[in-house]
Amino acid sequence: MPAVDLESLPASPLEALRRVFGFPAFRGLQQAAVEHVTNGGDALVLMPTGGGKSVCYQVPALCRPGTAVVVSPLIALMDDQVAALRQLGVAAGALHSELEPEEQRRVSRELEAGRLDLLYVSPERLLTSGTQERLSRRQIALIAIDEAHCVSQWGHEFRPEYRALAGLREQFPGVPRVALTATADPRTRADILAALAMQDAEVFAASFHRPNLRLAAEPKESETTQLQTLLRRHRGHAGIVYCGSRAKTERIAASLQSKGTEAIVFHAGIAPDIKRAALMRFRSGEAVVVVATIAFGMGIDRPDVRFVAHLDMPDSPEAYYQQIGRAGRDGDPADTLLLYGGEDIARARHWLAQSAAPEAQKRVSRQRLEAMIALTETASCRTRALLACFGEELEGPCGHCDNCITPSSTFDGTIEAQKVLSAVFRTGQRFGAKHVVDVLLGEASEAVVRWTHDRLPTFGVGRDRTSRFWHGIIRQLVALGALDVVEAEGGFRTLQLDSDKARPVLRGETRLMLREESAQVAREPASSRGKRAAALADQPDRASDGPFEALRQWRAAEAKGQSVPPYVIFHDSVLREIAAVRPDNLTDLAGIKGVGASKLTRYGAAVLTALRG
Repeated sequence: MPAVDLESLPASPLEALRRVFGFPAFRGLQQAAVEHVTNGGDALVLMPTGGGKSVCYQVPALCRPGTAVVVSPLIALMDDQVAALRQLGVAAGALHSELEPEEQRRVSRELEAGRLDLLYVSPERLLTSGTQERLSRRQIALIAIDEAHCVSQWGHEFRPEYRALAGLREQFPGVPRVALTATADPRTRADILAALAMQDAEVFAASFHRPNLRLAAEPKESETTQLQTLLRRHRGHAGIVYCGSRAKTERIAASLQSKGTEAIVFHAGIAPDIKRAALMRFRSGEAVVVVATIAFGMGIDRPDVRFVAHLDMPDSPEAYYQQIGRAGRDGDPADTLLLYGGEDIARARHWLAQSAAPEAQKRVSRQRLEAMIALTETASCRTRALLACFGEELEGPCGHCDNCITPSSTFDGTIEAQKVLSAVFRTGQRFGAKHVVDVLLGEASEAVVRWTHDRLPTFGVGRDRTSRFWHGIIRQLVALGALDVVEAEGGFRTLQLDSDKARPVLRGETRLMLREESAQVAREPASSRGKRAAALADQPDRASDGPFEALRQWRAAEAKGQSVPPYVIFHDSVLREIAAVRPDNLTDLAGIKGVGASKLTRYGAAVLTALRG
């Protein structure tokens, strides 16, 4: 596949966008970023997942002479990008550790001959003397550094090898560089520019608001029941369930499988062949649920993931945003669900306290963890709270998160908090939440009687409330830092007071506004169910739509024959538009957004045949 030579370079970025990618116009900040890089300028591009970041270096790569080098941290990301570009008729290749020897030799030959438009490499491969020596003999169009938050020591996925990329300016003088990420708060952005020696780069920052994502968070009650409620709304859809440990991924996946859900496990400890098979199933378009640790997901391009659930709380808003960003990349409605509990919060604080990281880094990590905790407990618009972590202010409530759809109420919980703190103190700070709640409710359990806690002044002072109510108060006090959950001997978890934060509450010097717990946390309210049902009815998998389903079947067969993911041939959104317009000739088909010249030539006749069928 020959690269685009200088004489055949598109006359303009817009021409490249239309001819190669099949899009009539740029979106948002894309055009400004593309023109800046095409003209030789450095850029930092901040766009949400699914916002079209890749266009900001792929189009300039086709408009500038030479080979564009794209630094990417994950093999899955490289393979998806290369497969998608080859579908567009672009000469692209990747060099990474899992390539078959013959493919590696082929890509190397294409590079030496100057026939590659884009070359994807890992930072480790790029920094080897052999790769740099080969690239020094070629004309380099630009250098793109994808997932650029990995370069920042403040980023949630810091990779030390990324710091060495600062030397690219000296090694390739005059070559424009573009750093791209979907996850960076103001501190991380500044560190990216400094670490890559790109202080003079133009910054293109789009809104991180994704209106198609419904954010929801619930206190943990029964993880499997709450997860099943989400899955029932997404039968036949692909999704990701994140867990905090490998053992938990396997337990949850087994539970889902026993209930008839196609669930597969993914974590760093599974055998390489099983890991590859899991990735292939997910990328093939199957309606599977991947139960994974955070080792899964970064760089996965599948656009039709309809939900992302967290069964354990992420340690920062950046990590959370990155992970939920894997849902709804096609722009259609998608759900996110975060389950959290007091023990999660306490555990995260303890791990951070015991970290060997420098104190400055621990201080920043602590700030981010507390921002994540506040995000789980907020009673206001959850989307606004999340965007505020990235320095973005949403003018009003988003209207599509759980707190907007079903507003939460708050109440003055100072007295209730005093009752809990007093019960914890009077029982000697040696017991867990269940025991403390039994004391508040006046339950003469075996343990309460044995320890004579039925004689305490706090025994039964909370009879007017439910067990669930008091557990909610305890969880919120843990989130506020007034209570801590401590691991005792024998694996028991006990509640203990944080004197500095609990004392003002006990003395009545601090007024606490707490969140009122809803009666049924895991059940979606009727009004919301109606809205979600209407939204899901508009999603792209309508089996009754004959032309659309015929196109999907054709695409599945074509993808299988080529051993590529279906979405690199055409996204569902493109097939849906073709099914709606029903073109009967190639000229009309060429007018569909996403049908570029190469795909029209390769698939035009087959698409029209599938439509007629």
